[in-house]
Amino acid sequence: MPFFNPCDCVGAVESWLNLLIDAMRVTLRHSLGDAIASYAEMSRAEWIKTYPAMVGLIGGQCMWTSNVNKAFEQIEEGNEDALKKFNKDQVDAMNELIRLVQGDLDASMRQKIMTICTIEVHARDVVANLWQTKQQSVTCFAWQGQLRHRWDEDRQDCIVNICDASFVFSYEYLGNQPRLVITPLTDRCCMLFHVC
Repeated sequence: MPFFNPCDCVGAVESWLNLLIDAMRVTLRHSLGDAIASYAEMSRAEWIKTYPAMVGLIGGQCMWTSNVNKAFEQIEEGNEDALKKFNKDQVDAMNELIRLVQGDLDASMRQKIMTICTIEVHARDVVANLWQTKQQSVTCFAWQGQLRHRWDEDRQDCIVNICDASFVFSYEYLGNQPRLVITPLTDRCCMLFHVC
C-alpha cells in the first residue's frame, strides 16, 4: 500500500521509525475515508477488492454501525421490521461473499474475504439478536454494549464506541491475516478492556 505522503527513512532510527509509523497511520486514515466515501458508488465485491484488507474490515464495520443506527431510526418512525430487513440484507451480502470465496481468487484475496466473513458473522448475529429480542432504540444496552466503529465526517476520523467509552481509532496496521471469531466472551473482554 503506497503511503499517502512520502516518508524519508534517513538519520537516526529513533526519528525515522516514528515518522514511518505516522506515515502509516495517515495513509490508513486517508484510505479509510476514501473507502467510506465510495461505499455506495460500487458493488460490495468491487469495493472489497479495491481496498486493502484492514481498510475493508474497518470500513465494513463503520457501514454496519451506520446501517444498524439507520434501522433503529426506522423503528422509531414506525417500521418495526427494519432490523429484520437489515438482517436479511446481511445474510444476502454474506452469501455473495461466500460465492466470491468459492471462485478463482489468489491467496491474499481469499484471506481478505474470509476475514471479512469472520467479522460479519458476528455482525449478523448481533443484528439477529437485536431483532429477536425486539430492541426498539439505538440506546438499548444490547447495541451500546457492542464495539461500534463509525466515520466522523467533521473530524474525518474513525471513532470507536463501546458503552459510554469513545476513542479515536489508532490505525495500527494489522495486515491481511485471520481474525479471532467474536464470541460473547470476547465481547465482554473487549468491553472490560475499553471501559476500565
